[in-house]
Amino acid sequence: MRIGRFETILLLGGPVLFLLVFFIAPFLLMTVASLQQKSGTWTAAHYVKLATDDYYWKILIETFKIGLWVALVTFVMGYALAYYITFHVKSQLVRRVIYIVVVTPLFTSNIVRSFAWIVMLGRQGIVNETLQATGITSSPLSLVYSKAGVVIGLSYVLLPFMVLTVSSILQNLNRSLLEAARDLGASPLIAFLKITFPLSLPGVIAGSLMVFTLTVSAYVTPSVMSGGRFNVMSMLIYQQYMVFFDYNFGAALGILLMITTLLVIGAYVMALERRARAAG
Repeated sequence: MRIGRFETILLLGGPVLFLLVFFIAPFLLMTVASLQQKSGTWTAAHYVKLATDDYYWKILIETFKIGLWVALVTFVMGYALAYYITFHVKSQLVRRVIYIVVVTPLFTSNIVRSFAWIVMLGRQGIVNETLQATGITSSPLSLVYSKAGVVIGLSYVLLPFMVLTVSSILQNLNRSLLEAARDLGASPLIAFLKITFPLSLPGVIAGSLMVFTLTVSAYVTPSVMSGGRFNVMSMLIYQQYMVFFDYNFGAALGILLMITTLLVIGAYVMALERRARAAG
Protein backbone atom coordinates (compact mmCIF):
# COMPACT_ATOMS: atom_id res chain seq x y z
CA MET A 1 0.00 0.00 0.00
CA ARG A 2 1.45 3.33 -1.06
CA ILE A 3 1.39 6.19 1.43
CA GLY A 4 -0.11 9.37 0.00
CA ARG A 5 1.02 12.93 0.47
CA PHE A 6 -1.61 13.64 3.15
CA GLU A 7 -0.60 10.60 5.21
CA THR A 8 3.06 11.56 4.85
CA ILE A 9 2.33 15.05 6.17
CA LEU A 10 0.45 13.59 9.12
CA LEU A 11 3.30 11.20 9.92
CA LEU A 12 6.02 13.85 9.68
CA GLY A 13 4.00 16.74 11.07
CA GLY A 14 4.34 15.73 14.72
CA PRO A 15 8.13 15.17 14.75
CA VAL A 16 8.78 18.29 12.65
CA LEU A 17 6.57 20.40 14.94
CA PHE A 18 8.33 18.99 18.02
CA LEU A 19 11.72 19.81 16.47
CA LEU A 20 10.64 23.35 15.65
CA VAL A 21 9.15 24.08 19.07
CA PHE A 22 11.76 22.49 21.32
CA PHE A 23 14.98 22.76 19.28
CA ILE A 24 14.89 25.31 16.48
CA ALA A 25 12.90 27.99 18.32
CA PRO A 26 15.04 27.90 21.52
CA PHE A 27 18.19 28.01 19.40
CA LEU A 28 16.95 31.08 17.53
CA LEU A 29 15.95 32.76 20.79
CA MET A 30 19.40 32.08 22.26
CA THR A 31 21.08 33.42 19.12
CA VAL A 32 19.05 36.62 19.27
CA ALA A 33 19.71 37.04 23.00
CA SER A 34 23.45 36.52 22.51
CA LEU A 35 23.51 39.42 20.04
CA GLN A 36 21.77 41.87 22.36
CA GLN A 37 22.57 43.89 25.44
CA LYS A 38 20.31 43.86 28.49
CA SER A 39 18.72 47.03 27.11
CA GLY A 40 17.81 45.25 23.88
CA THR A 41 20.31 46.99 21.63
CA TRP A 42 22.14 44.86 19.10
CA THR A 43 25.80 44.15 19.76
CA ALA A 44 28.59 41.65 19.13
CA ALA A 45 30.36 42.55 22.37
CA HIS A 46 29.63 39.17 23.97
CA TYR A 47 31.39 37.26 21.21
CA VAL A 48 34.26 39.75 21.18
CA LYS A 49 34.67 39.13 24.90
CA LEU A 50 34.69 35.37 24.35
CA ALA A 51 37.21 35.65 21.53
CA THR A 52 39.63 37.87 23.44
CA ASP A 53 39.46 36.41 26.96
CA ASP A 54 41.58 33.28 27.50
CA TYR A 55 39.63 32.38 30.63
CA TYR A 56 36.63 31.10 28.73
CA TRP A 57 38.74 29.19 26.19
CA LYS A 58 40.64 27.45 29.01
CA ILE A 59 37.36 26.33 30.55
CA LEU A 60 36.12 25.18 27.14
CA ILE A 61 39.30 23.16 26.56
CA GLU A 62 39.09 21.62 30.03
CA THR A 63 35.47 20.69 29.35
CA PHE A 64 36.48 18.92 26.13
CA LYS A 65 39.36 17.17 27.90
CA ILE A 66 36.96 15.79 30.50
CA GLY A 67 34.63 14.73 27.68
CA LEU A 68 37.45 12.87 25.92
CA TRP A 69 38.55 11.14 29.13
CA VAL A 70 35.00 10.03 29.90
CA ALA A 71 34.56 8.77 26.33
CA LEU A 72 37.83 6.81 26.62
CA VAL A 73 36.99 5.29 30.01
CA THR A 74 33.46 4.31 28.96
CA PHE A 75 34.81 2.87 25.70
CA VAL A 76 37.31 0.60 27.47
CA MET A 77 34.89 -0.56 30.16
CA GLY A 78 31.76 -0.54 28.01
CA TYR A 79 33.28 -2.46 25.11
CA ALA A 80 34.69 -5.11 27.43
CA LEU A 81 31.34 -5.55 29.16
CA ALA A 82 29.39 -5.58 25.88
CA TYR A 83 31.80 -8.13 24.40
CA TYR A 84 31.48 -10.36 27.47
CA ILE A 85 27.68 -10.19 27.44
CA THR A 86 27.46 -10.94 23.72
CA PHE A 87 30.02 -13.73 23.32
CA HIS A 88 30.38 -15.34 26.75
CA VAL A 89 26.94 -15.15 28.39
CA LYS A 90 24.88 -17.97 26.90
CA SER A 91 21.79 -17.74 29.08
CA GLN A 92 19.20 -15.24 27.88
CA LEU A 93 17.99 -14.82 31.46
CA VAL A 94 21.44 -13.96 32.77
CA ARG A 95 21.97 -11.60 29.84
CA ARG A 96 18.74 -9.76 30.62
CA VAL A 97 19.67 -9.51 34.29
CA ILE A 98 23.03 -7.96 33.36
CA TYR A 99 21.32 -5.44 31.09
CA ILE A 100 18.93 -4.53 33.90
CA VAL A 101 21.86 -4.00 36.27
CA VAL A 102 23.62 -1.86 33.65
CA VAL A 103 20.65 0.46 33.05
CA THR A 104 19.47 0.61 36.68
CA PRO A 105 21.67 3.65 37.52
CA LEU A 106 19.78 5.63 34.87
CA PHE A 107 16.70 5.47 37.09
CA THR A 108 18.53 7.11 39.99
CA SER A 109 18.83 10.87 40.42
CA ASN A 110 22.13 12.40 39.30
CA ILE A 111 22.42 14.19 42.63
CA VAL A 112 22.05 10.96 44.60
CA ARG A 113 24.64 9.21 42.43
CA SER A 114 27.08 12.10 42.73
CA PHE A 115 26.88 12.26 46.51
CA ALA A 116 27.25 8.47 46.67
CA TRP A 117 30.50 8.77 44.70
CA ILE A 118 31.71 11.49 47.06
CA VAL A 119 31.25 9.08 49.96
CA MET A 120 32.97 6.22 48.12
CA LEU A 121 35.87 8.33 46.84
CA GLY A 122 36.55 10.11 50.14
CA ARG A 123 39.81 9.68 52.03
CA GLN A 124 38.10 7.08 54.20
CA GLY A 125 35.80 5.80 51.48
CA ILE A 126 35.61 2.30 50.11
CA VAL A 127 37.85 3.08 47.11
CA ASN A 128 40.77 4.45 49.13
CA GLU A 129 40.34 1.79 51.81
CA THR A 130 40.51 -0.94 49.16
CA LEU A 131 43.55 0.58 47.46
CA GLN A 132 45.42 0.79 50.74
CA ALA A 133 44.33 -2.65 51.91
CA THR A 134 45.63 -4.25 48.70
CA GLY A 135 48.91 -2.34 48.89
CA ILE A 136 48.34 -0.41 45.66
CA THR A 137 48.67 2.90 47.49
CA SER A 138 50.26 3.75 50.83
CA SER A 139 48.12 6.83 51.51
CA PRO A 140 44.65 8.01 50.50
CA LEU A 141 44.30 9.54 47.05
CA SER A 142 42.67 12.93 46.52
CA LEU A 143 39.77 11.74 44.39
CA VAL A 144 37.00 13.93 45.79
CA TYR A 145 36.54 17.44 44.38
CA SER A 146 38.96 16.80 41.56
CA LYS A 147 38.82 16.31 37.81
CA ALA A 148 39.51 12.61 38.33
CA GLY A 149 36.41 12.40 40.51
CA VAL A 150 34.33 14.17 37.85
CA VAL A 151 35.58 11.71 35.20
CA ILE A 152 34.75 8.75 37.46
CA GLY A 153 31.28 10.06 38.25
CA LEU A 154 30.40 10.87 34.65
CA SER A 155 31.84 7.57 33.40
CA TYR A 156 29.58 5.71 35.81
CA VAL A 157 26.55 7.75 34.71
CA LEU A 158 27.17 7.38 30.97
CA LEU A 159 28.55 3.83 30.83
CA PRO A 160 25.12 2.31 30.00
CA PHE A 161 24.94 4.32 26.76
CA MET A 162 28.22 2.85 25.54
CA VAL A 163 27.35 -0.71 26.62
CA LEU A 164 23.93 -0.72 24.97
CA THR A 165 25.18 0.90 21.76
CA VAL A 166 28.14 -1.44 21.29
CA SER A 167 26.26 -4.58 22.31
CA SER A 168 23.50 -3.85 19.79
CA ILE A 169 26.14 -3.98 17.03
CA LEU A 170 27.98 -7.01 18.39
CA GLN A 171 24.78 -9.03 18.63
CA ASN A 172 24.14 -8.55 14.91
CA LEU A 173 27.61 -9.59 13.75
CA ASN A 174 27.78 -12.50 11.34
CA ARG A 175 29.29 -15.26 13.47
CA SER A 176 30.20 -17.25 10.38
CA LEU A 177 32.95 -14.71 9.65
CA LEU A 178 34.58 -15.46 12.98
CA GLU A 179 34.23 -19.19 12.42
CA ALA A 180 35.81 -18.85 8.98
CA ALA A 181 38.72 -16.90 10.44
CA ARG A 182 39.31 -19.55 13.08
CA ASP A 183 39.14 -22.32 10.45
CA LEU A 184 41.81 -20.47 8.45
CA GLY A 185 44.13 -20.48 11.46
CA ALA A 186 43.54 -17.03 12.92
CA SER A 187 44.01 -16.77 16.67
CA PRO A 188 41.21 -15.29 18.82
CA LEU A 189 43.18 -12.04 19.12
CA ILE A 190 43.70 -11.73 15.35
CA ALA A 191 40.05 -12.57 14.69
CA PHE A 192 39.03 -9.85 17.13
CA LEU A 193 41.38 -7.22 15.66
CA LYS A 194 40.63 -8.04 12.01
CA ILE A 195 36.90 -8.87 12.15
CA THR A 196 35.07 -8.18 15.39
CA PHE A 197 36.43 -4.77 16.25
CA PRO A 198 36.30 -3.26 12.71
CA LEU A 199 32.73 -4.44 12.25
CA SER A 200 31.73 -3.01 15.63
CA LEU A 201 33.19 0.44 14.90
CA PRO A 202 29.77 1.98 14.05
CA GLY A 203 28.64 1.18 17.60
CA VAL A 204 31.88 2.49 19.08
CA ILE A 205 31.58 5.73 17.10
CA ALA A 206 27.92 6.23 17.99
CA GLY A 207 28.53 5.43 21.65
CA SER A 208 31.58 7.68 21.96
CA LEU A 209 29.79 10.60 20.29
CA MET A 210 26.80 10.15 22.57
CA VAL A 211 28.97 9.99 25.69
CA PHE A 212 31.08 12.97 24.63
CA THR A 213 28.13 15.24 23.89
CA LEU A 214 26.36 14.28 27.13
CA THR A 215 29.58 14.89 29.09
CA VAL A 216 30.31 18.39 27.78
CA SER A 217 26.72 19.43 28.46
CA ALA A 218 26.43 17.77 31.90
CA TYR A 219 25.86 20.06 34.87
CA VAL A 220 24.75 18.22 38.01
CA THR A 221 27.58 15.68 38.27
CA PRO A 222 30.44 18.14 37.54
CA SER A 223 29.03 20.77 39.91
CA VAL A 224 28.69 18.29 42.78
CA MET A 225 31.87 16.30 42.16
CA SER A 226 34.04 19.40 41.62
CA GLY A 227 33.02 21.00 44.90
CA GLY A 228 33.23 24.40 43.22
CA ARG A 229 37.02 24.16 42.86
CA PHE A 230 36.95 24.41 39.07
CA ASN A 231 34.45 25.18 36.32
CA VAL A 232 33.20 23.51 33.19
CA MET A 233 31.16 25.24 30.52
CA SER A 234 27.78 24.08 31.82
CA MET A 235 28.58 25.46 35.29
CA LEU A 236 29.77 28.73 33.77
CA ILE A 237 26.53 29.08 31.78
CA TYR A 238 24.50 28.36 34.92
CA GLN A 239 26.40 31.06 36.82
CA GLN A 240 25.66 33.64 34.13
CA TYR A 241 21.95 32.82 34.19
CA MET A 242 21.27 32.18 37.88
CA VAL A 243 23.98 34.12 39.74
CA PHE A 244 24.81 37.15 37.60
CA PHE A 245 21.46 37.23 35.73
CA ASP A 246 23.35 38.03 32.53
CA TYR A 247 21.12 36.07 30.18
CA ASN A 248 22.67 37.56 27.05
CA PHE A 249 26.23 36.55 27.85
CA GLY A 250 24.98 33.17 29.10
CA ALA A 251 23.30 32.67 25.72
CA ALA A 252 26.58 33.51 23.98
CA LEU A 253 28.37 30.90 26.11
CA GLY A 254 25.71 28.34 25.19
CA ILE A 255 26.08 29.10 21.49
CA LEU A 256 29.87 28.84 21.78
CA LEU A 257 29.62 25.45 23.49
CA MET A 258 27.16 24.09 20.94
CA ILE A 259 29.08 25.31 17.88
CA THR A 260 32.47 24.11 19.10
CA THR A 261 30.99 20.74 20.07
CA LEU A 262 29.47 20.35 16.61
CA LEU A 263 32.81 21.29 15.04
CA VAL A 264 34.68 18.71 17.13
CA ILE A 265 32.13 16.02 16.28
CA GLY A 266 32.22 16.96 12.58
CA ALA A 267 36.01 16.81 12.51
CA TYR A 268 35.93 13.44 14.27
CA VAL A 269 33.44 11.96 11.79
CA MET A 270 35.29 13.39 8.77
CA ALA A 271 38.60 11.97 10.01
CA LEU A 272 37.03 8.54 10.42
CA GLU A 273 35.45 8.69 6.95
CA ARG A 274 38.75 9.75 5.39
CA ARG A 275 40.56 6.92 7.14
CA ALA A 276 37.90 4.44 6.00
CA ARG A 277 38.30 5.58 2.38
CA ALA A 278 42.09 5.28 2.64
CA ALA A 279 41.78 1.77 4.08
CA GLY A 280 39.28 0.76 1.40
